Amino acid sequence: MTRVVVTGGSGRLGRSVVGGLAEAGYDVVSVDRALPPEEQRAAAHRAVEHRAAELTDPQATLALMRAARPDAVINLAAIAVPFSAPEHVILQTNAVIAHTVAEAATEAGARRIVMASSPTVLGYGSPTGWLPPAFPLTERTPPRPWHAYGLSKHVAEQVAQMFAAARGETVRYASFRPCYVIAPEEWAGAPTQQGHTVRERLDDPALAAPALFNYVDARDVTTFLEALLERMGATRNGDTYFVGAADALARRPLAELIPQFVPGSEALAAGLTGTAPAFSIDKAREELDWEPARTWRTELREDAGDPAPGQLAGTGRHGKDTA
Repeated sequence: MTRVVVTGGSGRLGRSVVGGLAEAGYDVVSVDRALPPEEQRAAAHRAVEHRAAELTDPQATLALMRAARPDAVINLAAIAVPFSAPEHVILQTNAVIAHTVAEAATEAGARRIVMASSPTVLGYGSPTGWLPPAFPLTERTPPRPWHAYGLSKHVAEQVAQMFAAARGETVRYASFRPCYVIAPEEWAGAPTQQGHTVRERLDDPALAAPALFNYVDARDVTTFLEALLERMGATRNGDTYFVGAADALARRPLAELIPQFVPGSEALAAGLTGTAPAFSIDKAREELDWEPARTWRTELREDAGDPAPGQLAGTGRHGKDTA
């Protein structure tokens, strides 16, 4: 049985990843700064072990990894929201965690190490203006982070690439950029990370526009990570992947919506017709044979106040980006 350490395992995304990997047959160690409540631990899958550690402490992190003896490590631990702490605190905390976890996991013998990054490394939403070379956005779009959170995630990607360069092929590293994560309970009306419901983000495009209408179901992130862990030996060491829905979190085409919120993008966004998202997941599809299975059109509960999928125009096949 493959043993996987998931840092940040008590978070919004972490809970789904931990539970999903355990259901898929992995032996999972969930790590966070503090142990989750006893009732949460009691309800967890029997294959999940919970541990607490301060991941900014190199010695404590190395001790944790040596005790856990993982085959693979998925680092989700971070200050997860831009501007939720002073900029220097976000940058220092997230960058240190990324390096400390990668170093400790490598020294403890893990052979597959994955870093969570963010689409915000691209720099959209910059107060001085932002336009990409093209839409949809891909892993080849140049990063231009403008706040400490985006910069810290770019650093996490660089950490993975640094260790890949130093270790050659003996250890495999990768990063992934999950779009705006929707946890399972949020389809039923629970608030999303920004405090709005999914239906509110659909009803008011201005709420989803800062994320360029990207989204992803947390369970689909888990299936992506399963595919990545299985195929890391055949991918380019240290590479990065977007992980999103196959459509946008929007009721109207992004060719119409994005120019309203990104000045000067009319020509660039013209190809985002139908339900097309702003972020491409083709690399994950082609290299990992991964496809998201969930979309807001199939997951959003009718009793959460949204029309039934059959009442919506332009219904797509899958959904993993936000609008």
